[in-house]
Amino acid sequence: MSMAMVGMVAGMALGFAGYFGGFGAFLLVAALGAIGFVVGRFADGDLEPGDFFRVRDRGERDRRR
Repeated sequence: MSMAMVGMVAGMALGFAGYFGGFGAFLLVAALGAIGFVVGRFADGDLEPGDFFRVRDRGERDRRR
């Protein structure tokens, strides 16, 4: 399934939730969709838990002008 089709289905689901359930249902569907997206990326192997908890490098910044 193409990403355009996935986006269309997600948009339709959010639209139905907003129309029939109100703004609270819209937010719930959007949050659960985002969580499902992240879990799916973990399942595909595209993300690792360390990607969210990496410590930033505190070294000198390279400032080029």
